[in-house]
Amino acid sequence: MLHSARLVLPGHTSVSAFALKPSIKTTSSLGFYMDQSPPLKLKQSHQPHLVCQATTGDDAVYLRDDESPVHGLSKVVVGVLGGGQLGRMMCQAASQMAIKVVVLDPQENCPGSSFSYHHKVGSFDDSATVEEFAKRCGVLTVEIEHVDVDTLEKLEKQGVDCQPKASTIRIIQDKYQQKVHFSKHGIPLPEFIKLDDLEGARKVGEHFGYPLMIKSRRLAYDGRGNFVVKSEEELPCAVAALGGFNCGLYAEKWTPFVKELAVIVARGRDNSISCYPVVETIHRDNICHIVKAPADVKWKTRQLATEVAFNAVNSLEGAGVFAVELFLTKDGQILLNEVAPRPHNSGHHTIESCYTSQYEQHLRAIVGLPLGDPSLKTPAAIMYNILGEEEGELGFQLAYQLIQRALTIPGATVHWYDKPEMRKQRKMGHITIVGSSISNIERNLAIIVEGKKLDDTTAVAPRVGIIMGSDSDLTVMKSAAEILKFFGVPHEVRIVSAHRTPELMFSYASAAHERGIQVIIAGAGGAAHLPGMVAALTPLPVIGVPVRASNLDGLDSLLSIVQMPRGVPVATVAVNNATNAGLLAVRILGVANNDILSRMSQYQEDQKEVVLSKGDKLAKHGWESYLNSS
Repeated sequence: MLHSARLVLPGHTSVSAFALKPSIKTTSSLGFYMDQSPPLKLKQSHQPHLVCQATTGDDAVYLRDDESPVHGLSKVVVGVLGGGQLGRMMCQAASQMAIKVVVLDPQENCPGSSFSYHHKVGSFDDSATVEEFAKRCGVLTVEIEHVDVDTLEKLEKQGVDCQPKASTIRIIQDKYQQKVHFSKHGIPLPEFIKLDDLEGARKVGEHFGYPLMIKSRRLAYDGRGNFVVKSEEELPCAVAALGGFNCGLYAEKWTPFVKELAVIVARGRDNSISCYPVVETIHRDNICHIVKAPADVKWKTRQLATEVAFNAVNSLEGAGVFAVELFLTKDGQILLNEVAPRPHNSGHHTIESCYTSQYEQHLRAIVGLPLGDPSLKTPAAIMYNILGEEEGELGFQLAYQLIQRALTIPGATVHWYDKPEMRKQRKMGHITIVGSSISNIERNLAIIVEGKKLDDTTAVAPRVGIIMGSDSDLTVMKSAAEILKFFGVPHEVRIVSAHRTPELMFSYASAAHERGIQVIIAGAGGAAHLPGMVAALTPLPVIGVPVRASNLDGLDSLLSIVQMPRGVPVATVAVNNATNAGLLAVRILGVANNDILSRMSQYQEDQKEVVLSKGDKLAKHGWESYLNSS
């Protein structure tokens, strides 16, 4: 059956698309017609030919004879078991690298089909189908771990290159065995134990206490296969809901975590390992709902999470991208929850937020290319899953309304998976928003989700905070604001007193970096405690402006600012020179912003021209005339 077709114009670099529909079902020929849209006029030399992408049956052609070879970063044909949204985004990344990806998926119009080099319609659980599919692939990988691992092991013995290795897939498929494996390798985990019967489950409940988490060993994902047992009386109900002991169950001691974290880890064919920044995952009804990058946790917590993720992946075999899900406990422990041997929902944000997306990284890893840079290229990002809110057409309309609002948000990118059927809680797409800080992005996300109106204050967040202890300092500090306005730097001006409003000072300084502030300019006279106190509370650069008071001509303020103890730096300028404080803030921002740096260079050039023109005027007219004209 024909699934899709493309119209290729010989001699053209672009590809135009038709809507093609099957007219009859047949195994011997393809029947289709073209929609009656406005006719496409073609010159005689540019008549189209059709390239079919999906086939069923054993005579599938994987390398199409009617097209010239693709000269990409790798000539290896990548076969993917599964053509869902992960396969779709893998194919999108492959197209940018000109890497050929073929997918095996039972759904004729699966999300990955329209972007794959070829889609074979068939089950990735069927041994014969997988074996036939694998013959046409240079390397075989997965977008879902629930595949026939016995067949993968058989194929490996026949010389088929599977990445990651079948042994890894086998470990991951059985969540109990996964725990056993990681426990043997010293990875920190919640306590767990296998369940064989109801009496054993009761003893485990007495030992671990309640609530108690009971999980299915296999086929558990997106909240399926988990049951929180609150008392011994609920045990029979939980066991029945999970299919009974014959299906394989185990218990996990309840982990009172404060946050759920995740790390995407890439492993190359040369066993090199590269970790993405730690993210926070927020779940709704046990389904990943929101991902925040980077996670708002202490640096030591990030290091520990990365270390646990690194060690977990290092204990497995094969190349590719792995997602390591973690618990952060109240006492600062990092415990491994589970690992996925493939790209993952917690890494969707990397398409927009990182130098190398998890999908490109997976392809790099499995075909043997060097691993890319996993670091963030934006200060912050949030991924929001578009989940089905209602069944059928109503669900589609609600999703489209969400997308329409997202398209009004700066830094927002929509990914729609093009699934033909809408169901409640089904992952239909996602939205990634990048920006200067998590808090700023959260405000924009609220506009998308809650339908609030977008306004200028929401769209543009301040990057410099100008604070002072009293409004009497404003006549001096306004010069900094004028400079920032001249350079187009978003800023805010606030009165924050170290002595009269210490709580406000504490909250402002502590939260400034979370709000997207990058530099703080603090003006103070007299004792001038404000700049130093703020610098002690924030990791941001602080520029102190000594303000001239009625006594000591501002010298007391200057000396107070410059005598900060080691470890609490405060930059400063001349007394009352808020202009230079504003310029210094602009230069700090210019380090990471070429537009600001260019404007600063132009400012310096303009300053030079002003001085030179004054010199020319003085030389031409003499000093007396110069002074009189001034």
